[in-house]
Amino acid sequence: MGQVGQVGKVRFSFSRQLRVRNPFGRKDSCYRGISWLTEQAGSDRIFIRIKESAFSSDLSIMRVLVAEDESPLAAFLRNGLEQEHYAVDVAPDGDEAHYMAIEYDYDLVILDLNLPRVHGLEVLRRVREKKASLPVLILTSRNQVEDRVQGLDLGADDYLTKPFSYAELSARIRALLRRGTRAVGSVLRVDDLEINRVERIVKRAGKKIDLTPKEFALLEYLMRNAGRRVTRAMIIEHVWNLSFDTMTNVVDVYINYLRRKIDEGFGSKLIQTVRGVGYQLGTSEESGE
Repeated sequence: MGQVGQVGKVRFSFSRQLRVRNPFGRKDSCYRGISWLTEQAGSDRIFIRIKESAFSSDLSIMRVLVAEDESPLAAFLRNGLEQEHYAVDVAPDGDEAHYMAIEYDYDLVILDLNLPRVHGLEVLRRVREKKASLPVLILTSRNQVEDRVQGLDLGADDYLTKPFSYAELSARIRALLRRGTRAVGSVLRVDDLEINRVERIVKRAGKKIDLTPKEFALLEYLMRNAGRRVTRAMIIEHVWNLSFDTMTNVVDVYINYLRRKIDEGFGSKLIQTVRGVGYQLGTSEESGE
């Protein structure tokens, strides 16, 4: 069992050998952003250092879905993208790629065409029916002009053939994300709560509310999923880019921070607790409470 540490009100458990299963069934190292600083002599108290890239970033984490059935290539793409501070999930077949792209929030999909179970073009067609503005970059060995035309006509935003230069892929991703950021509404509203994602301003009933960078990222995630129940595991993965561990209460702590700023002093409470599940943003009527 991993040892337990605490920073302020936030508890963590950590073990170098610990593995946890995330909502997608993938096994990852638990708490990539946590490292040991020291252990006080003669004491069970553990001090831990939180890397800035995991907890103190002032930017929302961009999430990328890689739909690729070749494990070595998928691992290469994940490692490269994570080095650039993207949060990355991998779908090894078309069926899982379709499910994840529809059910979860991504800023970009990298899509292979020769996927098992469901072909990449069919995945693209289904995704476009539900998420017309989600950026999709096709990365495939199919290099005929007819293939490129078909992929672009079905709704792909870009098309890159294998073998490829990672530097070029990275540049194309940045270009698509710049376009995608403009396509997504810069202002999100739920009831009388408003968040400007570009100017990073939050208001409720016209009153400006000051949030820390991580509080802002958490609120943005909740607002992008307004009316939808999100689990603690989903929040950890999307806001902190970590794998979920039941020993941590970091989500609950930050939800309480947000409630004090967003809900206290206002007539309706927007941050709802869904027992046994997690949280949902919306009025109590919308949440079914």
